[in-house]
Amino acid sequence: QVQLVESGGGLVQAGASLRLSCAASGRTFPTLAMGWFRQAPGKEREFVAAAAPNGVTTYYAGSVKGRFTISRDNAKNTVDLQMNSLKPEDTAVYYCAADGSANSMAVLKAAAYWGQGTQVVVSS
Repeated sequence: QVQLVESGGGLVQAGASLRLSCAASGRTFPTLAMGWFRQAPGKEREFVAAAAPNGVTTYYAGSVKGRFTISRDNAKNTVDLQMNSLKPEDTAVYYCAADGSANSMAVLKAAAYWGQGTQVVVSS
């Protein structure tokens, strides 16, 4: 079993930066792909970014590519999402996720484990 706890959400103005963090429990973290998804009010949950266990192979949604960066620290069991140049349309609840495959998360937009979510609001 893997437990995920997100932190770092908040209210920021458009153009600002925000860094989300996710702490994972369990010794299997280094073998798991980690990712971030988001769900805006009235919309379906969407894939944001994912990182393979090695942290080198990463995937991004087209809407965030070049603005968001996913990184992980396998020694600390954490995965971060650095969000720059935020836009009002980035407003959503952001969920940390874990799965066996980063590519699977990006393509299938699904994951085996989920955090509770952290709210990000970007004002215009």
